[in-house]
Amino acid sequence: MNIIEKIFGTHSENELKRIYPIVDKIEALGPEMEALSDEELRGKTREFKERLKEGETLDDILPEAFAVVREGAYRSIGMRHYRVQMIGGIILHQGRISEMKTGEGKTLVSTLPAYLNALEGKGVHIVTVNDYLAKRDAEWMGKVHEFLGLTVGVVLNSMDNDERRAAYNCDITYVTNNELGFDYLRDNMVIYKEQLVQRGLHYAIIDEVDSVLIDEARTPLIISGQSGKSTALYEACDVLARQLERGEASGEFSKMNAIMGEEIEETGDFIVDEKEKTVNLTEDGVKKVEKFFHIENLADAENLEIQHNIILALRAHNLMFRDQDYVVNEEGEVMIVDEFTGRIMPGRRYSDGLHQAIEAKEHVKVRRESKTLATITFQNLFNKYDKKSGMTGTALTEEKEFRDIYGMDVIEIPTNKPVLRKDLEDAVYKTKEEKYRAVVEAVKEAHATGQPVLVGTITIEVSELLSRMLKKEGIQHNVLNAKYHEKEAEIVADAGVHGAVTIATNMAGRGTDIKLDDDAKAAGGLKIIGTERHESRRIDNQLRGRSGRQGDPGESRFYISLEDDLMRLFGSEKLMGVFNTLGVEDGEQIEHKMLSNAIEKAQKKIEANNFGIRKNLLEYDQVMNEQREIIYAERRRVLDGESMRDTIYSMITEYVENMTDRFASTEVDPEEWDIKGFEINLHGVIPQMELPSEEECRQMRQKELKHLLKERAVKAYESKEAEFPEAEQLREVERVILLKVIDARWMDHIDDMDQLRQGIGLQAYGQRDPLVEYKMMGYDMFGEMTNAIAETTIRTLFHLRVEEKVEREEVAKVTGTNKDDTSVREPKKREEKKIYPNDPCPCGSGKKYKQCCGRKIK
Repeated sequence: MNIIEKIFGTHSENELKRIYPIVDKIEALGPEMEALSDEELRGKTREFKERLKEGETLDDILPEAFAVVREGAYRSIGMRHYRVQMIGGIILHQGRISEMKTGEGKTLVSTLPAYLNALEGKGVHIVTVNDYLAKRDAEWMGKVHEFLGLTVGVVLNSMDNDERRAAYNCDITYVTNNELGFDYLRDNMVIYKEQLVQRGLHYAIIDEVDSVLIDEARTPLIISGQSGKSTALYEACDVLARQLERGEASGEFSKMNAIMGEEIEETGDFIVDEKEKTVNLTEDGVKKVEKFFHIENLADAENLEIQHNIILALRAHNLMFRDQDYVVNEEGEVMIVDEFTGRIMPGRRYSDGLHQAIEAKEHVKVRRESKTLATITFQNLFNKYDKKSGMTGTALTEEKEFRDIYGMDVIEIPTNKPVLRKDLEDAVYKTKEEKYRAVVEAVKEAHATGQPVLVGTITIEVSELLSRMLKKEGIQHNVLNAKYHEKEAEIVADAGVHGAVTIATNMAGRGTDIKLDDDAKAAGGLKIIGTERHESRRIDNQLRGRSGRQGDPGESRFYISLEDDLMRLFGSEKLMGVFNTLGVEDGEQIEHKMLSNAIEKAQKKIEANNFGIRKNLLEYDQVMNEQREIIYAERRRVLDGESMRDTIYSMITEYVENMTDRFASTEVDPEEWDIKGFEINLHGVIPQMELPSEEECRQMRQKELKHLLKERAVKAYESKEAEFPEAEQLREVERVILLKVIDARWMDHIDDMDQLRQGIGLQAYGQRDPLVEYKMMGYDMFGEMTNAIAETTIRTLFHLRVEEKVEREEVAKVTGTNKDDTSVREPKKREEKKIYPNDPCPCGSGKKYKQCCGRKIK
């Protein structure tokens, strides 16, 4: 805390002072609400809706509405909101982020703003990180809302469109961030209004908001179709990558070095920069690639794909590690491991060909690349809401990002009971081996007293190594990593039992409470052991926060070594000097303020770097977002059944204007106008149009020629209209064709913009800002696309015969998404009771099942 905060208080403290009087009002209304019957309490919902119609605002009715929910929760699920939970609810209603420590009951907090905002009748979305939590919370907290007369729905990965539509039409809908995003994209691909499932994005409450808006913000949602690209190049590049030799560079290579023309001495065929996670070929490497593929110049435009793919192959071998970044299952599929949660993400694939490069490296089937049909980032998706809010145990370290990108500030809410957990200084060792031995010793010590232990690891590899070490010591334990995520909630919930030892990859089981039994409390509460510092302080804080909930005892400590990636790549080299100066012996543990500061400095450096990457992604996606808004708005007009007649006429006149400017420019003498080319192009699109003779054209001024041609083009379309027995018949044909053309061109445009994005970085070498260049080129490409949409639409309409049957159809077949089946689901349960052979047959014959209907089943 700095000196200004000490004198004037923190931002959170000042904001809370304004909220306390509102909470006092809510608490004062408690006795009044307790005196109401169930029916009278439920009647308050109708009363509030009427008052809103008569002009009162949500803020006006907030104290009374919150008091109603508080009493309703007690009567329906036996829980009454604490004072801090009401504070959290007010923060959420205000469109901000409530930072509430683990175990403070965030799930119950959301019922307050959800009920209040649902009274407007526009729908409230409560967003969770997986299907399991969405279903659990809808069934659990949904009872409160239903008791008060509101409808509650849940959207799960397995649901069809009718079930989704019904859920979104409820007052309050529980849904995962992925399902929400994909439903938004799919709604903007449907061809009839009746197929839409969502009814608008009004108010969102995002649970674990840092996970959704920060950890997942670097991966856009992608709906894909099949691409015709060959996979042979990935395998060829993999063969070559194994032959190339890794080298080193004297000094760090960067774009700035290239711009300044600085010489860098390089060895080997390629250089790996682990900090930036990049690979660059050396001159020797370039020669070897050219020789391998029998090409003269790797830098030529036609060789860009080879250049891209060999870099991917080198990245796959040098920066992507099995059992850390991904696993390979028994079916030979490469499955990504989420770096933040340690969970396997089935169905999700690395983009831009990296997944195929890893498949080639692991000698499994290389799957064909897919074509992007629709895409959006979480930043742009959630910024579409009229109002959004979020809650988490750890958001303060990323407050700048929440404020800059989402316009949300973070308010730290005090705990209901004081935190008794002891957070001990980091224990630092020279080597990883010494560190792991110390971790096992610490587990043994705690286990001997019956104190439950939760060991947090960053990788699957480390969790399995520690598991083997504990087995040798004869200590029974549970391992929870990406390979066993089906049992996640169950294993985490039991981690607080007396004598339990649990090894968990990072934040697996997030959202599940760890409850201590009495013996565990007596033994000192849950002991948290972190085996490595994460790149983000927030993830470390989440691990710590698993212990010490609701005033429980507990302790936490991180064990680190100078060989850890964080220290090796970002820590100061002086640290080893500090160790040697202090005369630290092998295996000796050290705690030093300088070390702690160096670790925090390294984490802050990476956090700032990652924020920069996400901000950069958003700035690039903003270009696509503006274009997406225009296209989706035009599609929506078609779906709403609006007449597109005026749009078609505008397209016709604009097309004539563009062609006139192209073939009869004011910048050249009329004698030099290309009248033949003009005629061919105009007649190719509008065959019915009557054109003046070449001589007549040259005798007119361009302005007169434009006017005449526009009149004749419009007349030609009026003749086409007259061919249809009913005007509305042509109106529907216009909508059908426009929808089809927009979809086809937009999908191609997404691919073109993606290609532009991949190559735009090269602009930096010409001392140009890649983002500015991308915006300018993207603007030009969008203009070309809209011109192509207009030309294709009017050509199709002018060539249409009345007897042709024109129906709406989807332009491309969806083959999947980049996040299919990422949800944590409950085990399937048998719908009907199992019938055993000796049971009476259910057909009612009186015989045993095995002697009746059971005989028919082979």
